[in-house]
Amino acid sequence: MDFRLSPAEEAFRHEISNWLDANLPADFDPDRFEFGMSARERFEWQLAWHKRLHAGGWVGIHWPHEYGGRGATLMEQIIFMDELAKRRCPAGANQLGIILVGPTIMHWGTDAQKQRFVPKILSAEEIWCQGFSEPGSGSDLASLQTRAVADGDFFVVNGQKVWTSGAQHAHWCMLVVRTDPTAPKHRGLSYLLVDMRTPGITVRPLVQMTGSAGFNEMFFEDVRVPRANLLGELGRGWDVAVTTLMFERAGLGSDLRFEGAIEALIATARGLRLNGRPALEDQSVRQQIAQFATEAAAIKYSGFRQLTKRLRGQPPGPEGSMGKLFTSELNLRITQYALGLLGPHAQLEVGEPGEIPGHWLARELLARAHTIAGGTSEIQRNILAERVLGLPKER
Repeated sequence: MDFRLSPAEEAFRHEISNWLDANLPADFDPDRFEFGMSARERFEWQLAWHKRLHAGGWVGIHWPHEYGGRGATLMEQIIFMDELAKRRCPAGANQLGIILVGPTIMHWGTDAQKQRFVPKILSAEEIWCQGFSEPGSGSDLASLQTRAVADGDFFVVNGQKVWTSGAQHAHWCMLVVRTDPTAPKHRGLSYLLVDMRTPGITVRPLVQMTGSAGFNEMFFEDVRVPRANLLGELGRGWDVAVTTLMFERAGLGSDLRFEGAIEALIATARGLRLNGRPALEDQSVRQQIAQFATEAAAIKYSGFRQLTKRLRGQPPGPEGSMGKLFTSELNLRITQYALGLLGPHAQLEVGEPGEIPGHWLARELLARAHTIAGGTSEIQRNILAERVLGLPKER
């Protein structure tokens, strides 16, 4: 494995680093952004940041040139995300549109659909959400029951979706529906592009235990969707959805960055008194932090191994499930250890006065979500058991 960047890649890193240093707002506070803002405030900040990124040519850099992207290589995408992560800086406001919707429309869309939708995704003029999961269809997505019945030049949609990120801000939704209830479950689905301003759509935010409301449930009551908004062929929605999910795995990833969390833990231990001295001077505390750092490094280099496979043209394998499982579980253990170390101070919240930072409670509540979103830890263990260890499928 060669960790060196080529001269062109080093130049690219230098370019994006300089741009970020010059354009990231001077008052940006990553802790406040992550834990001290409402969903609306966070979205408004990201939207403004998206527009600045777009003006600088840094949105959708992996998109082909003909669609407004840079045609960036995989390594350039990794470098770009790495520079953002160093600053704990978020990407733009339309990430589902950029990573999932745009590439899916480029692959499956008609010329008219590409011309209509793609440019406004890149600029965040139109924000997108993903209408896949339902109350009874999470891991088994193909069992979904939201119906779409043909009616002349329209489909009439009835049903419910849930855990829809950003739906309260979205203008459009990529919606998987059942158009043929008599067909096998994978063959009776279709994929629609739905205007969220259509009558009959109700969005209800779901308040999480962090107090944030990033997820939503959506209800569709006799929602009329033009046939022209069918993406791909009727009854082949599963094929289109799989394309979207492939872009999701490749684009969103599961690699939580641990540098910030471990640095925050060190800072907390340095400021906290334990047995009359700074907690960081306690041997057991130092040993535990070192253990976390060691595990984080192992995850990082395992991720490099997967990256090397992709650079050599090999498809992603079960390593993605391994990375997702171990990053989410390590992140949870770090936050739980911090709360135990803080003792009564663990009840402090963001913004409360005092020398002890109040973000650990919010971090721990949010960390649990990472073990669920994008495939639960239980699902990831099943994948690894079946595809890596060769164990029989769960019955």
